Parts: sequence; structure tokens; C-alpha cells
Amino acid sequence: MIAGLVAVSPPTSAEAPHGAQQAPAEARPSAKTPTAIGKGGAVSTVDPEASAAALKVLKQGGNAVDAAVAAAATLGVTEPYSAGIGGGGYFVHYDAKSGKVSTIDGRETAPKKMPNDAFIDPATGKAYNFTPELVTSGVSVGTPGTAATWDRALKKWGTLSLADALKPAIKVATRGFKVDDTFREQTLDNEERFRAFKATKKLFLPKGDAPKVGSIFTNPELAATYTDIGERGIKKAFYQGPLAKLMVDVVRKPRTTKGTDLPVPKGYLSRSDLKDYKVLGQAPSKVSYRGYDVYGMAPSSSGGSTVGEALNILERTDFTGKTPVQVLHTYLEASALAFADRAKYVGDPRYVDVPLPQLLDDKFAAERACVIDPAKASVKPLAAGDVASYDGVCPPAPAAGGTEAEDTENISTTNLTVVDAAGNIVEYTLTIEQTGGSGMVVPGHGFLLNNELTDFSTVYDAADPNRIQPGKRPRSSMSPTIVLKDGKPFLALGSPGGSTIITTVLQMLVNRIDLGMTVQEAIAAPRTSPRNTATVSSEPEFITAYGAALAALGHQLVPAGDAFTSAAEIGAATAIELGPNGQLTAVSEPVRRGGGSARVVDPK
Repeated sequence: MIAGLVAVSPPTSAEAPHGAQQAPAEARPSAKTPTAIGKGGAVSTVDPEASAAALKVLKQGGNAVDAAVAAAATLGVTEPYSAGIGGGGYFVHYDAKSGKVSTIDGRETAPKKMPNDAFIDPATGKAYNFTPELVTSGVSVGTPGTAATWDRALKKWGTLSLADALKPAIKVATRGFKVDDTFREQTLDNEERFRAFKATKKLFLPKGDAPKVGSIFTNPELAATYTDIGERGIKKAFYQGPLAKLMVDVVRKPRTTKGTDLPVPKGYLSRSDLKDYKVLGQAPSKVSYRGYDVYGMAPSSSGGSTVGEALNILERTDFTGKTPVQVLHTYLEASALAFADRAKYVGDPRYVDVPLPQLLDDKFAAERACVIDPAKASVKPLAAGDVASYDGVCPPAPAAGGTEAEDTENISTTNLTVVDAAGNIVEYTLTIEQTGGSGMVVPGHGFLLNNELTDFSTVYDAADPNRIQPGKRPRSSMSPTIVLKDGKPFLALGSPGGSTIITTVLQMLVNRIDLGMTVQEAIAAPRTSPRNTATVSSEPEFITAYGAALAALGHQLVPAGDAFTSAAEIGAATAIELGPNGQLTAVSEPVRRGGGSARVVDPK
């Protein structure tokens, strides 16, 4: 145990109620600083409490993994609608001693008894509506992997026990955090769903309203859950025993309020699913791009393969002397091509034969790049390439047009980046899917269950790599990425945002490497999200800056937005750049999602 990380005893429900409280005198980290430059370690998250927790661990001698778990657990308190132990994610680690990049696949899995037609309403024989039926349901809940990810990461690379790594989050859950505009807005966006469940309404709508901005929100039930997990371990306290039984009961018999009008389809999670869940250690994806080695998350995530393929396609074009509009045009086309291949070929490799070496082959990229006309946009959607037959030579004519792939990924999720004094790096994206997950809080335990299985294709198709199958991990777009230059760490980055995660990470790399932006400029620049659709979802600022020029080339840009919020933002990234002489530049969003929090151990 690191000195200074003292035990915190969470109050029982009788000692202190959960929900919004009056603020006691104790100071709480609330200032958001988008950029921090210095040495000795750094962290970037969307939340000042999480960044403060990680920074304290680093200052007390913990490494990047210790700090990442502390930050992630704290995000489970302060960003409960985006992440938590009811969900899953992907963890990418760079080991400074060996120079090796490794990953942990902590993605949620479909229950072992989930039928292929789970998303078909037996009453009508037709697919459930995506909203409200699927997003607010037991049928959307997958077996959570976050707690197992933390446990695996700490045992493999950390110096702290899980109990010690959870203590900063327990403190925040116990003494509370200051509610900001984003927390209140996200609560109100989910008000109808949250009112549908007794435990959710009690926790997040105390006294019938979302917590007020500036009030203090406590969650002693989550503090007690974290404490129990730390003391008894993830198997006894989470994946087996009373909590496991309760999670199964909640999924199979959703505990709705009497007044709700929402239909809540029952799910298939079982105690066996929880008991048998395992995270997967696997090799990262890797491509070389203009002298940089780019490591990402291999399937079941499509992030590493799609970012990697798009970079390989981009590399076929020499951008020397090109204008920003010409570079962005090529980015739009390359991303669309990679998304076409993602839809046809990428799924859980334990159930689907994913041709990852072919997708990341330079010859395949060269052939795909033949579709790009520097003078005009291609007609979308584009067809997938043929991974079984390619030679890097342009074919006489491009393949016939494709079809737009179904996109059910929600824009929520969260991301964090940590570097320690020794140069170890963690890039970690974690989620409960929809903002607010399934909407179901586990009674007495203070956390929401995911609705991650909505990432599967809604209708079963035997040719679809993302079809529903028992025990399968749904395809993800999470793209935690670590970049090396000449064998040394250069940049780590990632973002939330559903399928826009891929384009956010890709565009930031193009901004930094090809357009010559600083990492601060690369994260702040307006975004567009080309995903092989007829129109390209874009931030209003991007349309203002580049819309006319790109429209002249045939691109159809439309304002970003989703069915669940009014936000016209794409992503909420974090990144750390590693410079000469140990200098670290940690960056978070200046504006998106209310801004983020970047911190360094020794400020410049």
C-alpha cells in the first residue's frame, strides 16, 4: 500500500443518504484545465475528480496502471452515465522496460442462453424498436467486464492492490462531488427512463428532480460496493454471491415503477454468465504510418483495424504541398473505405473469421486507395474490398456501390490517458454504452447496468459478422491508441463517441501528423465523422470552416447530433504527447462535454 492512501469507511445508508446533498466545507476538485505541461507523470480525463485521483496516485509512487484504475473507478462515481462496473471496455498498456504494447479486452459478452432472435418482439414477430424498447431493457444487458479488467491490469502490471486502487473513488463517493451542467443535463435527458426504475429514480432523481448544479452528489451505496470488492475480490464480491444473483434478478425481472409507460423487455443474463466471464489478453493491432508505429485494439473492437486500415490508405497519398482541404478530402474518402470493410468483415474473432492481416496489409490499402479521386468525392456508400483477391494494383473499375451499415452505437462512453514517471502508458476506453446505460441501477449498490448488446445488429443475418450469438462480444468502435516514433512513445489518445470514436482518433492523428497541428490544436479542431454514409455528420464549426470547399468536391456535410441529446459535438478525447527530455503535454477537451481535466505531476 502506498503511504497516504488511507482506508475510508463508507457510511451505511442509515448514516448518510445518497443523492444530492448540501456542500460541506471540504474542497473538491472542480476546475477543468484543458492542457497541462510538465514532467514526472500526467493524466487526462473528462473529470477533475478522476484526474485528481490519478495524479495523487502518481505523486505517491504508483504507476500508470495504478493511476488508471483509480481514475476509472472515480469516473464510475462522477460519470456514472458513461462508465462503471456495470459495463466494459478496452485497456491498452505500454511497458517502458520491455517496450511492449499489450491489451486487455474487457468487452461485455452476450449471455450463453441468448437466442439469435433476442431482439425480435414475440408479440409482433418484428424487431423491437431501438428506442425505447432495446435501449431501456434487460435484453440489452451484457455480462460486465470492467471489474475484471481492473483486477487483471493491476495483477499484471500494477503495484497497488485493487483495494488500494479503489480508495480514492470510495472517498469521492462518500464525501460527494460537485454537480456540473453536464451531469444535470444528462440526468434530465434520461429522466423518463430513470423514472421507470425504482432504484434509479431513488438515486438519480432525489426529491423528484435531477441534482442541481453546484449541489453535492454522494453515492454511499457505490462506496460500499467498491469497499466489498476491494476486501473480498471480484469473484466473491461481484461475479459470484449475492450481488451476482441480484444483477441476474434485475435483468430477468426488471424492477419498474408502477407509473411507467415504458416497455422493458426481459433479459437473459445468468449467474453462470457472471461466474464464467473472463477478460482476454491479446496482441494489439499495429500499422506503420509515415514513420510512426500506431498500436490499437484488435477485434472484438473494430477500432484498431479501421483506424489502421484508413491510415494505410491515407499513406498512399503524399500530402507534401497539399492544402488542408485536400488532406481532409482524402481523410473523408479513406475513412469511408475502411468503414465499408469494417461492416463486412469485423466481429468477435472467437465467432467470426476476421481477416485482420489482410485488412491491415499495405497492398490491400493500395488497391482500396485506387477508389479515391483527388478531384471529387466518391458516391457513398462504397462497397467493401475483396480480402481474398488483391495485389495492390488498381482494378479496371471499382466495385459496385455498397449499402449503409446499421449503426446502433451510442455516443456515450469515456476515455482516459495516463503516463507515469518511468514512461509506462495506459490508454483506456470504458463504457456502459447509452448515456445512462440500460437505465437500471442495481438496488443497494449504486451503479447502472450496461445496454451494450444493442451494439449487435438488430436483425440476425448469418452473413453479418456482428450478428447476435450466445457468449459473443458485440463489435465495438472503441479505439484506445498508442503511437511510437523510432521505438519510443510519442502519443497516446482515445475518445468516447460510439462509431465516431474511430473518426475522432483518426482525425486527431491526421491533424497532428499530416496537418502539423500541436496536440492541443489537434484535439480542439472541429471534427467530421465520415462513416461510409451518403451524408457526413460534422460539427457546425467544421461545416463553417470547410463545408463550402468540401461541398464543391461532392461531400454532403450535415450537422452532428443524435436521438438522445441536443449536443452537436463529436467525441470527448483525451491525449498525452511525450516530448524530449521527459516533457509531457496532457490535453483534454477545451469545450466538448463541458471540457476535460489534464494534470501533470511537476508542472512546467
